[in-house]
Amino acid sequence: MQLSLQNICKRFGAKQVLDEVSLTATSGRACGLLGRNGAGKTTAIRILLNVFPSDSGQVLLDGAPIDYAKVKFGYLPEERGLYPKKQIFDQLVYFARLKGMSKREAAVAVDKWLDRLGMSDYRDKRLETLSKGNQQKIQLITALCHDPDIVVLDEPFSGLDPVNALLLKDVVSEVINDGKIVLFSSHQMNYIEEFCDDIAVLNNGKIVLGGDLRDIKRSYPRNKLVVRSSESQKIIAELNRGERITDDEIMLTFPEGTDISLAMRLVTERYAVDELRIYEPSLNDIFVSYAGDDHQKADKEGQQ
Repeated sequence: MQLSLQNICKRFGAKQVLDEVSLTATSGRACGLLGRNGAGKTTAIRILLNVFPSDSGQVLLDGAPIDYAKVKFGYLPEERGLYPKKQIFDQLVYFARLKGMSKREAAVAVDKWLDRLGMSDYRDKRLETLSKGNQQKIQLITALCHDPDIVVLDEPFSGLDPVNALLLKDVVSEVINDGKIVLFSSHQMNYIEEFCDDIAVLNNGKIVLGGDLRDIKRSYPRNKLVVRSSESQKIIAELNRGERITDDEIMLTFPEGTDISLAMRLVTERYAVDELRIYEPSLNDIFVSYAGDDHQKADKEGQQ
């Protein structure tokens, strides 16, 4: 299956929140939706979930307008929405039945997921007695126990300790490998980079970058070298470029268009080098370049 948002626009009063937003997510691949606070991510997600309509544009599934009566969504919201004083098992069954499951089907699925996430001992407790991380796991069960076709995860690792984060990582990997369409929104770039094949960066209501993450990385200029050397200070001084990134590593930045192979040979011939590699930009580097303050300033100047 392929899910597409095509030319989505949404205005609230005088504010254009989404402006011709288009993105695609495919079965068995995760798409990361990135953006600063206020960029329009939540609005895009709510339109996708049919919480409210767009002003224009379409949500398509396999090229046709999506039929919300036939497609099952699983949604883990950033703002958690369960009942703190209700018994965990009862409310999980209740939410599963809202998604079309019979009472028996819901009970079996809930017990399976409680066991999968190590939460069976808590099934008869009230939600408010759980830690924030365990409440997060209960919320995840509401998103997955009805076997949705499309899964939307908004800050899924928020509040989790390292052990529970590792458990959730396994679950997310399983969901992707099961062929679900997964839309992943997070400020934690390491998780986006780990799980997402595709990304879409929102800035001021517009998609400013989108596509296969590996292709995006390969398109970046290869003009930086990471050097580990006992002569790092000498290298910086003599080449008049570079910055220290660890105690024994420096980064040398050359003008775009530089023959990087020639630069590598120059460094290795002149200095005692223990390790030398071409720097590959991280997702955080890419995000800052497209959604950081400098980009926003340039965007505003271009509109004047």
